[in-house]
Amino acid sequence: MKIVVLIKQVPDTTEVKLDPRTGTLIREGVPSIINPEDKNALEEALKLKEQMGAQVIVLSMGPPQAEDALREALAMGADEAILLTDRAFAGADTWATATTLGLALKKIGDFDLVLAGRQAIDGDTAQVGPQVAEYLKIPQITYVRELVVEDGKVRAKRAIEDGYEEIEAKLPALLTITKEANTPRYPHAGAIMNAYRERKVTFWGVKDVDANPEQVGLQGSPTQVKRSFSPPPKEPGQIIKSGPAEAAKELVAILRQKNII
Repeated sequence: MKIVVLIKQVPDTTEVKLDPRTGTLIREGVPSIINPEDKNALEEALKLKEQMGAQVIVLSMGPPQAEDALREALAMGADEAILLTDRAFAGADTWATATTLGLALKKIGDFDLVLAGRQAIDGDTAQVGPQVAEYLKIPQITYVRELVVEDGKVRAKRAIEDGYEEIEAKLPALLTITKEANTPRYPHAGAIMNAYRERKVTFWGVKDVDANPEQVGLQGSPTQVKRSFSPPPKEPGQIIKSGPAEAAKELVAILRQKNII
C-alpha cells in the first residue's frame, strides 16, 4: 500500500501579527510549524504503515524553507519526502494549489490513499483536500475521525454537527483528517538526527510535474486576497437592570433604534 500525506508549513498563528499599514501578515521572525491537522493525517498514515506495512510519502508545496517541515515528517516515520518549490508556484490560491498537488500525485502514481488535514490554520478554507480529489477524480471523505482499510476499501467515521456518519469508498481515495482522530507522535532524538543528516528531500519544480505555468501559482489562481485585516473590537455590551416589564420596553426601544426590528 502506498499512502501520500499532504502537509503544509504554516506560521505559528499564536504569534502572527498584521502590518497596520499594508494589512498583510508579518511573517519575518515568526516561527513555522507543520499544520496541526496535517500531523494528524500523518499519524493515521504511520498507524497504517505499522499495521499493514504501507509506504508513506509526504508531499508539500512551499518555499525552500518548508524542507524543515518535511524533515520533521521524516523524523516521525515517513519514508519519502517531496517538496514542490518553484517561483512559478508562488501566490497560488486553493485552486492552483490543488492543481499543483494533483500533478505531483499523478507523477508519484499508483497511490492507494491520500490523506490531508481537515484545513490549514493560516487559511481555514478546508478546500485544498476536496479540490485535489476532484482534480484526480477519486472518491473523498472529509472530516474523518476514524478509519479502517481492508479489501481495497476504506471505511471512515465522518464527523457531522450532531454526531457522525459511516462512509465507505473504494481505493484510491482521499480523506481529510480532524484533530480528534489521534494524538501525533513525537520523534525521538535519533530519528531527528537521522532525518537531517541522512535522509533526502526531493525537490520538484514546474518542469518536473509537467505543469502549465498559466495554470499554477498566481497566474492560475481565479481568486486573490486583496488584503488581510483584524476585525474591529466589539462594542461593549449594555446591561438592563430594571424590572421585567420595563426591561422589555427598554430592549424593544434599543432594538428599534438600531433598526434591528
